[in-house]
Amino acid sequence: MTLSFALLIGYAALFIALGLWIGRGAGASDFFVAGRGFGPGLILSTFLAANIGASSTVGATSLGFSEGLSAWWWNGSAGLGSLILAFTVGPRMWREATAHRDLTLGDFLERRYGGGVRGVVALLIWLGTLTILAAQLLGVAAVLGVAGGFSVLTGCAIGALVTVSYFVAGGLLSSAWVNLVQLIVILAGFAIAVPYAVAHAGGWQRLTIDAGTRTDFWFSSGPASGWRLLFLLGPAFIVSPGLLQKAFGARDERAVTRGIAWNGLALLVFAWAPAIIGLAAGSVYPSLERTDLALPTILASALPRAVGIVALAAVFSAEVSSADAVLFMLATSASRDLYRRFVRPAATEDDVLRAARIAAVVGSICGVGVAMAYGSVRAAVSVFYAVLTVTLFVPVLGGLYVPRAGRREGLTSILTGTSVLVVTHVVTAGHGYGVVSPALCGVIASALGFAGSLLAGSRRR
Repeated sequence: MTLSFALLIGYAALFIALGLWIGRGAGASDFFVAGRGFGPGLILSTFLAANIGASSTVGATSLGFSEGLSAWWWNGSAGLGSLILAFTVGPRMWREATAHRDLTLGDFLERRYGGGVRGVVALLIWLGTLTILAAQLLGVAAVLGVAGGFSVLTGCAIGALVTVSYFVAGGLLSSAWVNLVQLIVILAGFAIAVPYAVAHAGGWQRLTIDAGTRTDFWFSSGPASGWRLLFLLGPAFIVSPGLLQKAFGARDERAVTRGIAWNGLALLVFAWAPAIIGLAAGSVYPSLERTDLALPTILASALPRAVGIVALAAVFSAEVSSADAVLFMLATSASRDLYRRFVRPAATEDDVLRAARIAAVVGSICGVGVAMAYGSVRAAVSVFYAVLTVTLFVPVLGGLYVPRAGRREGLTSILTGTSVLVVTHVVTAGHGYGVVSPALCGVIASALGFAGSLLAGSRRR
């Protein structure tokens, strides 16, 4: 057992202990919305820790390795989407949730569109969410592979065990406080890692000469990178159930706006870190076998041992903090949107809480299995964001801003959008049509389906 691995396991044990202590005696309200008592600081920490995960660290560095500084758009798009959420959808959704005592996004969707839409969305999100959980576990596996030489399967299993152990104790309540600790380590680790990585590549001037065209901020050679990522990632951070339901835990509207806005600004700054580290890794290790290993490899080799351990702990924290946000989506959706709504309507709050905890355990096991099928962080995450955006973007905005929208509009937009997404992805082998990705095709089709159904209903009236 290496020193790095031993310290990471001790650090993980701290997560579990803190989560168990915070979550002792937690009830359904604590688990789902943390008693609706979060101020701006906790909203900031739980949002930012959730948003800086495997895709934001391992995935974005992998993109920086292959595409260069245009990888900024991976996290930058999330930051821009978060700022829109902070000043538009977030406060409005919080008012809806507070007025109607909503615990999940499904509660809102059923009120606006009926139980059918709630069920369809819950199933689609559950399937899509397993892919992003797999991405977080693959990120953990990459860190543990470098720190302790573990296989991908073992690393994913350890990540799942750590995350589910503290999450099931108190849900959102325990996760938020653990996220605060994780966030401090994440930001400190990456602030240290960037200058060391640049120095390891021979300094900024040497690095930019070696990188050549990879220093272009706007464009890159990939079909879904550079500024085009804004269409894939931006909308997902406006309508993500996991993020919106975290906002339900705010004590007031001011906490929602300020906490999410600070999170968005922080993401815009943080976006440079993995892009620069990836650029450096590409210069130093141009023949790296797996690009997902770019981040842990350069952290382990470029930094002094003591500093490197902090940096690896930062990456480990990022993956685990996002994994608990994913379990939050899985657990709340399965227990309230599926179990209580369709399987056992008479279930008590204790029954729903028990179902949520069971769903988290089952979801973590399924996540390990999906991770083995994908093997790539970016591949798994891209599937999730595409499904999430196409399924929810139009129905959520329509439900908030179009009073006349109902069941027909909701179902039409979801079915049209997902159908076009799948067909476009298959026909174009995932490339889309120029700057129009399969996900963007799906969103456009969803919006047209929603508008067409609304217009047809108006004519009938």
